[in-house]
Amino acid sequence: MTLLAVLVLLGVLIFVHELGHFWAAKSVGVAVERFSIGLGPRVWGFRKGDTDYVLSAIPLGGYVKMQGMEDEVLDHLEGGARKAPRRPGSGDFDARPVWARAVVISAGVAMNMLFAFFLYALVAAAWGLQETAVTRVMDVDESTLPPGAEALAGIVPGAEIVSVGASRPGSWNEIQRAFMESATGPLTVVTESPGGTFDIVVPPDEADRRALGQSLQYWIDPVVGNVQAGTPAAGAAIELGDRVTHVAGVAVSSWTEMTRELGARPGERVEIGLSRDDVNLIRIVVLDDVEGERAGERRGMLGIQPSPPPLRTVSLGLGEAVSFGAARTTEVTAAILRFLRDLVTLNESPRSVGSIGTIWVFSGAAAAGGLSTFLGFMAFFSINLAILNMLPIPPLDGGHMVFLGIEFVRGEKLGVKQRVRWGQIGFYVIVGIMVWALGNDVLRLFGL
Repeated sequence: MTLLAVLVLLGVLIFVHELGHFWAAKSVGVAVERFSIGLGPRVWGFRKGDTDYVLSAIPLGGYVKMQGMEDEVLDHLEGGARKAPRRPGSGDFDARPVWARAVVISAGVAMNMLFAFFLYALVAAAWGLQETAVTRVMDVDESTLPPGAEALAGIVPGAEIVSVGASRPGSWNEIQRAFMESATGPLTVVTESPGGTFDIVVPPDEADRRALGQSLQYWIDPVVGNVQAGTPAAGAAIELGDRVTHVAGVAVSSWTEMTRELGARPGERVEIGLSRDDVNLIRIVVLDDVEGERAGERRGMLGIQPSPPPLRTVSLGLGEAVSFGAARTTEVTAAILRFLRDLVTLNESPRSVGSIGTIWVFSGAAAAGGLSTFLGFMAFFSINLAILNMLPIPPLDGGHMVFLGIEFVRGEKLGVKQRVRWGQIGFYVIVGIMVWALGNDVLRLFGL
């Protein structure tokens, strides 16, 4: 199932991306010589008009080769030598004005973004929204609360949020929306069990509103939902459904309390108290010593993941689904851009980047979750593909856009040799990134 999921994921998204280039090229009068799904030598295909439609040997990419587009990299991708010099024609890519070439180059990215929007809207209309049916607070991160919201730090772990202003939330998603959509200014949050009233000031800035919502974490019971292979939990015969009750003699009632106690004991031999079918058990384990989020920080790790939270389905009309698709596409795009920013500024660990191994794991998990989950993951990955293709690295689309920008400013094109030279440098940069990401996958495979 995982192999099929990966092939469908990559095949569909590559096809959509290249279809964008293809349609745009045809619309501005550029002749397309080859439309390839896959890289390397031709395996099968057919010719229609001026275009050769092919499946190539390596199913990990694709491309549209346009007439007159000088690109040595594409010649290598086809698995053959460069062709002999040819006379320029009216259908050449390089003969079109800058604006037309910019439309063609950016069309693949635009198609991936539109496809993600379509999938998000489709899933919302057909299956409704899956919302986390929890309104109980597990933890509040005081360090990320924006000015004016400090009172929320007084919420007692385990308290139930019963109102946010005029909203009476029935899910964690509604709590988040209430913070995002409330008018700027005073807002009252009320909790029960234990009861409390917290007066805050909603900030005008969207980023601060997001931080406000994200500072609160919904309740997760310390129940094992997954045991990672090769970890202390697997070696200690900890099983799915086990409830962790104690860590080194300290009682824990939530996932946060459990991870806090585990994290404070890297590499230590600890006693883990469990409840299984109303029977109390004890397991002695030596925790893994892993790198923490902060530089030089070490944390203890048991190797378990929580059970998924309870969900509820909210049905949406067509208009609401379209609105949700647009909002979700914007939200995911912003999140990915923030991740790239943090990666460049070293606020995000380089170990967070993955390649085909990560795609394999998440594709399999998404496929196992059903069609709606898989389509949602496909939408997310489509946005990833779009953003990565716009990085200013030749031969990616972003690299070609840089060339066009230089041409627009100078009033003349970069020479073929310059473009080829930068294309070769960009190719090695891409290979380096791929090796780095693949190395991260290999390290994760061995639990490092």
